[in-house]
Amino acid sequence: MSKLAMLGGTPAVPSGTASAAATLWPVVTPGDEQAVSRVLRGGRLTATAAGEAEVPALEREWAAHVGVAHCVAVSSGTAALRVALGALGIGPGDEVVVPALTMNATAHAVLQCNATPVFADIAPDTYTLDPKRVPEVLTERTAALLPVHLHGLPADMDELASTAEAGALAVVEDAAQAHGATYRGRRTGALGLAGCFSLHPSKNLPTCGEGGLITTDSGPLYEAALALRNFGERAPAGTRTYIAHGAGGNARLGPVQAAFTRSQLTRLPAYSKDRDLAVTALLGRLAALPGLRVPHVPADRSHSWHIIRLLLVPEEMDMAGIAPAAVRRALHRVLRAEGVPVSQYQVAPLPAHPAFRPADTTYEDIAARFPSTCQVIDGSLCLQRRHLNPAAADVLSLYARGFEKAWEHLGLVRDIARAQGTDDWRRHFADGAR
Repeated sequence: MSKLAMLGGTPAVPSGTASAAATLWPVVTPGDEQAVSRVLRGGRLTATAAGEAEVPALEREWAAHVGVAHCVAVSSGTAALRVALGALGIGPGDEVVVPALTMNATAHAVLQCNATPVFADIAPDTYTLDPKRVPEVLTERTAALLPVHLHGLPADMDELASTAEAGALAVVEDAAQAHGATYRGRRTGALGLAGCFSLHPSKNLPTCGEGGLITTDSGPLYEAALALRNFGERAPAGTRTYIAHGAGGNARLGPVQAAFTRSQLTRLPAYSKDRDLAVTALLGRLAALPGLRVPHVPADRSHSWHIIRLLLVPEEMDMAGIAPAAVRRALHRVLRAEGVPVSQYQVAPLPAHPAFRPADTTYEDIAARFPSTCQVIDGSLCLQRRHLNPAAADVLSLYARGFEKAWEHLGLVRDIARAQGTDDWRRHFADGAR
């Protein structure tokens, strides 16, 4: 049995430049730098500059990659959601169904359209919007479903589409974390009326700053999104007129960001393949540890592995009666000392956030309405970004060894967990304190 690092043993993941370089993200190559320099030398530094070609080229290339007719490049993933919803005419009085477990930007985009996010629980095995729970929250005001391909795994899109079709609802994909993932032979971004991607540097397809992409096969939606992106103006056939034909704003992507992403896109398939091999090897080892549930990937879809979430089952770790949140916090201490960069990622269900929680909602209400979301938040831990680099396989092997060391000392982990108490998000977020 190896001695834990927190007790003076050697960490499973030694500190040093080798491991740091293998987990650096994004990977910036000379080709990426040349793409940015090309824009700087050309002097067309905004998407509206006469003759600017980088943004339109990225739009064509991403539409072709996804397999759709149109793409609109915008200033961020949140802007992509806001513009897509706005292009559908969603606004005051409308409700949009959002999963209870996701980044808060998903719900913020709905609010920015002056519509109301309505939350539904996630499926316990995929962590995505549960089609069985969606009908429970539909009303005569529901205008759209906004499933999130959380962590890079596509949601149950055909089942959600059936519900949407029955109610004449639009389906907009939040694919911010799922570049290149597939569902029943189709890529994310081609599974709903519109797909929305983020190009944040933390994402699998990054830019050098902020950016987003909207994909669609709908010509009217494409034209509406173009207008919303640029002050309600129509795309000029020649000289820009500056005439606003409707409401809009500035959600444009810059040419520098577009050029950087175009360069990154050439490597996306190879990076995705290398990442899948490395993550699969990691999960193969972790799956052998009792009480540790690795991500479930249904046979009809692929995972882009933006985030790796691991669910804890205390009863299988000889920790029955100990709160899952306490077990998670104990493992955080042990694993981080070993050099394994685990995190919680989301610390409360989205409907518990003060920004989205009706005044009369109690935390008991949230626990009752969103049991799967609460279970995942309380009793899971995540790996973020460090596995995105295609050279990360050896470091992931060291991460696996860190987990194996922790499981060799589950008795100590149990003692730490008992000392942790039952503190969790219900206390931290009480009365909107955070």
